[in-house]
Amino acid sequence: MDHVVYVDAKSKELEKILDGSKTMIIRGAAGRKLPHGRVSAGDVLYFIQNNGEGQVRARAVVAAALHSEKLSPAEAEQLVRENQDKLQLSPALAARWASKRYLVLVEIHPAEALQPFAIDRSAYGNMDDWLPVGDIAAVRLP
Repeated sequence: MDHVVYVDAKSKELEKILDGSKTMIIRGAAGRKLPHGRVSAGDVLYFIQNNGEGQVRARAVVAAALHSEKLSPAEAEQLVRENQDKLQLSPALAARWASKRYLVLVEIHPAEALQPFAIDRSAYGNMDDWLPVGDIAAVRLP
């Protein structure tokens, strides 16, 4: 399964992914929303920065994924803190994710830069930051 993942441009997440200092992606919510239960080892993540440019710039293969059960605030904070060396989150992003009840931690193999390309988001009405696209070729624009 292929996924399009938006990463934070302000905190230079894509640069950290490409230089190998960031080896884990985190997502979370008050409930079980994407990608909870939908990403697993062997899946491929395609990265786009959340700065409005809309270009896929890199990809990485998922090494492992942890889908948490409901967490207390202390448990969520501990999980973020324990994985901070892989997550490389700014203090603001660490606090944001540590406040969620459900977390998904996705460890990735080393990423590779790609020749940038756009995707067709028309089938994805919601402005989510994680899109399970199935096959990237189906949404890749020429």
